[in-house]
Amino acid sequence: MIRLLKIGGATVNQTPFDWNNNIKNISDAIRQARQEGVIILCLPELCLTGYGCEDLFLSDWLAAKAWKHLQEIIPICENITVSVGLPIRIKGITYNGACVISNQKILGITLKQNLAKDGVHYEPRWFEAWPSGATEQIEIEGQTVSVGDLMYEVQGIRFGFEICEDAWRKEKRPGYQLFARGVDLILNPSASHFAMGKSTLRESEVVIGGSEKFKCAYVFTNLLGNEAGRMIYDGDIIFAQNGRLLKLNNRLSFQSVNVQVCKINFDEPELTKAHPLTDNKERNREMADAASLALFDYVRKSKAKGFVLSLSGGADSSLCAVLVAEMVNRGVRELGYEKFCSMVGIAPLTDSKEITGKLLTCAYQGTVNSSDKTLEAAQELALSLGAAFHHWLIDDQVNHYERSIESVIGRPLTWEQDDIARQNIQARTRSPIIWMLANVNRAVLLTTSNRSEGDVGYATMDGDTSGSLAPIAGLDKPFIIQWLKWAEKELGYAGLRYVNNLQPTAELRPQERAQTDEKDLMPYTLLVNIERLAIYERRSPVEVYTILSKGQADPSLKEYVKKFYRLWSANQWKRERLAPSFHLDDLNVDPRSWCRFPILSGSFAEELDELDNIR
Repeated sequence: MIRLLKIGGATVNQTPFDWNNNIKNISDAIRQARQEGVIILCLPELCLTGYGCEDLFLSDWLAAKAWKHLQEIIPICENITVSVGLPIRIKGITYNGACVISNQKILGITLKQNLAKDGVHYEPRWFEAWPSGATEQIEIEGQTVSVGDLMYEVQGIRFGFEICEDAWRKEKRPGYQLFARGVDLILNPSASHFAMGKSTLRESEVVIGGSEKFKCAYVFTNLLGNEAGRMIYDGDIIFAQNGRLLKLNNRLSFQSVNVQVCKINFDEPELTKAHPLTDNKERNREMADAASLALFDYVRKSKAKGFVLSLSGGADSSLCAVLVAEMVNRGVRELGYEKFCSMVGIAPLTDSKEITGKLLTCAYQGTVNSSDKTLEAAQELALSLGAAFHHWLIDDQVNHYERSIESVIGRPLTWEQDDIARQNIQARTRSPIIWMLANVNRAVLLTTSNRSEGDVGYATMDGDTSGSLAPIAGLDKPFIIQWLKWAEKELGYAGLRYVNNLQPTAELRPQERAQTDEKDLMPYTLLVNIERLAIYERRSPVEVYTILSKGQADPSLKEYVKKFYRLWSANQWKRERLAPSFHLDDLNVDPRSWCRFPILSGSFAEELDELDNIR
């Protein structure tokens, strides 16, 4: 008899230890899979508790509670085999497990062998890696359960697991041992964070490559959405067999549960049908989809009443505004008006702009140094999106602060002597009133810092950095500028035409001084190139200069490299205080989710001296 079975993958939008939500999503996924005749269903890594429980994984009670709630799921698994991710506590040590339930009985729990410890991941802090090849029997609440490096068999299909990071370790992949044991199917439940371009690598390296290497069928299922505040999961579900991609879903869905089913011929793999691929992996589209989903999850899970934004007319705040509008447009398109409005906590509406107006309030806070062009850009953009828009001046408050400090220091403030202080007080004066508006609205205050500014501290602490969420702090400035032009053309945000005609500027100095960001810092493209080498590749100042100069003496480049390292090391304290940000790219300078650096350091003094000595 030919082994022709329906295999399923399901993604779920979970929240750390939100048991009702998590169990409902898991149960809905299982029921849908059963209705579609699925024999084996793979759910994501740690889907029962959520992946982002952090130090709670070190507690006894979390794993115990997860086991208790697992008992609610077991009865649903009638005539189906399901893997459910949860933490398992053994002798005071926490392991990351995939529990296999087959026809209402636990067959065993596979434990993760390789722990993610780079970039955004800190798994060794919470979990212990399980040794390859080891198995044992444990007792949990009176039940004896097999755990460890296990193989399973259901309806003649032998299957095992690679849990997320397991599959990225080329020499230590559990797949090698599974292949030696005659595996037919490998399941990969994952909590693999989103970064632009990552899904393509995941498909080729992990799923297609794994299925070819181990001559089997391979199913990958990822978590979905903004689970815990910073990380975004794309909800990838991928099927492959013997090196051939069979099926994948459209990622970054606003639906809480997505189930994909693929009928796999295990005896004649060439007869397994490959399905058309419709997921959009274009980088700009990916970012829009990920950030808008992250905002949707953030606002509904925080139970806030929308967003407030200080809209300056510049690129960064404009991007934040457009992403909220895109959240609405994508949400109503996928969920429908009634369901979307219900999920974000507003009365039902049937117009996307009206919904945006309920969820996004913008304010332009002008000074004598602001230009008519940025006011026009802010106002026209808000109007085109349907956002609520306010405009006020803060000159009186700024003047009050300046007069007060002049009376203390006994002299007038001047731009020649007090440039930074006079810039900063304008940015800081905007903070209290916009915070007040956010508090009155019971809304999330968005701060508009980008990654390029974070690198070099080009931001006023307690000023333009004020806010409870920094959605674009993981994006560099050149990407933002080109994305806005793309969004105007490809997404139809015509209100961006005013913004896209402006040169980035803080507008904190008098207009006759012609302030621009790049004049204050350096060309943004160069800043990004230095950042990648210095921060992502962790190279020294001499190495960065040598690579970028290509062997040719370049005094201006040398000064820019020195400036970057000096500003980077001097401004770690600012990065420590930035609002939580979304991880959207393969690099992030948020010390809580990618890059750690000391607040006090030697500031690269010796290393920059070495750079000075290069001729």
